[in-house]
Amino acid sequence: MADTVKVIFQPSGRRGEVEKGINLIEASRRLGVDIEALCGEKKVCGKCKVRIEQGVFPKYGITSSLDHVSDWQKEEGKFISEAERAQGYRLACAAKLTGDVLVFVPEESRAGKQVVSKAARDIPIEWNPAVKLYTVSMKPPSFEDPLGDFERTARALEEQHGLKDLDIDWLILQRLPGALRQGDWTVTVAVWNDREIIKVWPGEVKDYYGFGIDVGTTTVAAYFCNMRTMEVIDTVSMMNPQCKYGEDVMARITYHMQTPGGLERMSDDIIAGLNQLIAQACEATWPPKRKKRDAEGNVVTDENGKPVMEEAPEEGKTYLRLTPEDILDVTIGCNTAMHHILLKLDPQYVGLAPFPPVVHRSLDIKARDLGLKINPGSYVFILPNEAGFVGADNVCVLIAEEPYKSDKLQLIIDIGTNGELVLGNKDKMISSSCATGPALEGAQLTFGMRAAPGAIERIKIDPETHEVDYKVIGRDAWKNYSKPEEMQTKGICGSGILDVLAELYRAGVILKSGRFSPKQKSNRFRKNPDNPRQKEFVIAWAEETSIGKDIVITQKDIRQIQLAKGALYTGCKLMMRRMGVDKVDSIKIAGAFGTHVDRTKALIMGLFPDCDLEKVVSVGNAAGDGARIALLNRDKRTEANWVARNVEYIELTVEPDFEKEFMAAMQIPHMTDDFPHLRGIVPDEILDQK
Repeated sequence: MADTVKVIFQPSGRRGEVEKGINLIEASRRLGVDIEALCGEKKVCGKCKVRIEQGVFPKYGITSSLDHVSDWQKEEGKFISEAERAQGYRLACAAKLTGDVLVFVPEESRAGKQVVSKAARDIPIEWNPAVKLYTVSMKPPSFEDPLGDFERTARALEEQHGLKDLDIDWLILQRLPGALRQGDWTVTVAVWNDREIIKVWPGEVKDYYGFGIDVGTTTVAAYFCNMRTMEVIDTVSMMNPQCKYGEDVMARITYHMQTPGGLERMSDDIIAGLNQLIAQACEATWPPKRKKRDAEGNVVTDENGKPVMEEAPEEGKTYLRLTPEDILDVTIGCNTAMHHILLKLDPQYVGLAPFPPVVHRSLDIKARDLGLKINPGSYVFILPNEAGFVGADNVCVLIAEEPYKSDKLQLIIDIGTNGELVLGNKDKMISSSCATGPALEGAQLTFGMRAAPGAIERIKIDPETHEVDYKVIGRDAWKNYSKPEEMQTKGICGSGILDVLAELYRAGVILKSGRFSPKQKSNRFRKNPDNPRQKEFVIAWAEETSIGKDIVITQKDIRQIQLAKGALYTGCKLMMRRMGVDKVDSIKIAGAFGTHVDRTKALIMGLFPDCDLEKVVSVGNAAGDGARIALLNRDKRTEANWVARNVEYIELTVEPDFEKEFMAAMQIPHMTDDFPHLRGIVPDEILDQK
């Protein structure tokens, strides 16, 4: 319709058509996106700052431009610099829609902060980092011994610690003379891989710090570690800022191919995001601040009239007071496409058969060359890729779980925007990738959303009445124990999406084929008011939501979930067939889904072949654990390179009966395969459907 425009909000992924002429704040409300608006849209708080992306976005079928919103208003200049204005920043309360737009909402402008489940597991790690500290004392130079500062330091390191043939980073060499004299000829040096001095301090230093980072297609998680004690000081995470270019890797590869400078733009975005995470983690090691007050209790201001801030440390608490320059080592694991985009390596051939990456092996790159604002002499270790669609993130999972050291046959399923599978033991390992797409993360569903307050995360459907009970993120009480207006529901996130297909099937709302059953028992089943040909089932009534409309699951939504789960099941089955087995000793579910998945419901929907549920375990964000292990044990870096080259990658789509198996796997739980372990969990009359 001519009177509507299409709006896509990232990184939430929410999209839809809204009336032309409303401002972006109102559009965000109608689409269930929370943008801060503390001043009530009076243009005086500046909290609703957003960025209008410019260019053609084939993934969404739109061209987004600053010309597609109303003219700049002078009030915006108080909060948006000229440089930001040139980048496309506007106040959402001031910008009215005149055409299609893709809008990026920065973290600080989001009212409902997204929940990223990437907590570090307590796992055993043998301490042997690539960067180690050595303290040495030496005699100062004299006429009898006028040896240069570096050679003097290197000689002391060889005599006192056995380190030979050391080199030193040029920028660190510039700092060496001052550190030696400030420390009265006692210094602590950080040595990388027994080869290069990358930092120097006067005197003795014991603790030092690093990051293990998992860069996913959708989320980024960084593990802030004390490298001496191996303690995880903090885990910080964010939505991948590249989401605005498309939710999946193929969309981002397409963006690069169709947009001049697109690769650099996407790379710059993720580097800026990593710097933001590192800075955020370091800032948390300082005391909080408050406004300084004089003896009369008045706020003290500076010459510009701004309040003067002072530290307000908590009593009895010790603060590390770290800065990004205190970070001495970083390891990064990511899928192949994210790896290439991060390093500005042309990713287009990864998307074309036979899908070769630019490089398989690991890389050591100076942080400053990447643009990471940490200790300038430090390196970043980029873990190796397995294949075009199975990258370093999967290598991270493998070095964390070590199936290649076990007699037992393990099936590891890493569920994300791209599903990655590994099957094997110490005798043989095979891996594959399947395009689950972003449906399981909510991006392709009518009311799908990423995990944030108000997202439905658990669902139950009564098999007799078909009434729905659910729980939302940010509220402990389920709907049945709440007043409707207390729920403030916005949409359905990943764990709720995994629940909903299983619950619809187990309750008889949908048939084995995924189609709605004609034997409905409640008024929740209906035809879409705007499209009578589209059937839907109401999960939450409008009075229970904060967006003023019913939240539904449509027939199209169900088909999207079936496509994703069918891809995973097909991958599992074809790999087991290739290995010549019909059962495995354990199934490990990794990724954020692994933390939240209900294994019973995963089996009901047919996410993987039938098995004893006791064999299904969650291993959380194993990719992040692997990046952390590589940070703290350099032998694991060598092992990672070995693993990457010793896993046999199979391309599922070229299997002769892939399409036949895929179609069968789309049914719930499967068209023909038996699921004896579901007896007693799913009614026989439903399980035995033909």
